[in-house]
Amino acid sequence: MDLRVREMTEADLDDVAEIRVRGWQFAYRGLMPQSYLDAMSPEADAAARRKRWADPRPGAVGLVAEREGRVIGFAAFGPTRDEDLAAGAHEVYALYVHPDGIGTGAGRALMDESLDRCRTAGVELVVLWVLIGNHRARRFYERAGFGPDGTSTAYDVDGVAVPEVRYARRLGGPPAGDTAPRGSMRT
Repeated sequence: MDLRVREMTEADLDDVAEIRVRGWQFAYRGLMPQSYLDAMSPEADAAARRKRWADPRPGAVGLVAEREGRVIGFAAFGPTRDEDLAAGAHEVYALYVHPDGIGTGAGRALMDESLDRCRTAGVELVVLWVLIGNHRARRFYERAGFGPDGTSTAYDVDGVAVPEVRYARRLGGPPAGDTAPRGSMRT
């Protein structure tokens, strides 16, 4: 079964929304309020994606992984949203594979293509945010060369603080780490 990674198109938004919702419901069970996860809907997510598609973040890139013509994963990356990092740093905003496609290489292919594109663009530092309790994702990112940089925060999901940590990777240089002061918080 051939796996293909390509740029996301507007026609992919319904598939991407389905993957994100199912991905959250699978990966974040026990890490976020179940009522929040249960209330998520691919239709609402797709509607929000269409609005963002009409007014994209400058420099953002969306990719999809497809197998046999079916989109099974997606990634999005671009300039970091974190103000404490040097100009030019990039961020992996999202990387999700449908739960049925976990372990098929789709996530690795999406990460590799995202990092290759960043490297080609001259990006030296790539970061991402991961829930502290999401051990599967943390292992995945660590195998891809990322590591915690000492920056963490929490955000509110239906009145519950959900802690996350920033991971970083230097491209073409030594492993990332300590790219931000210890204890700094994401804004």
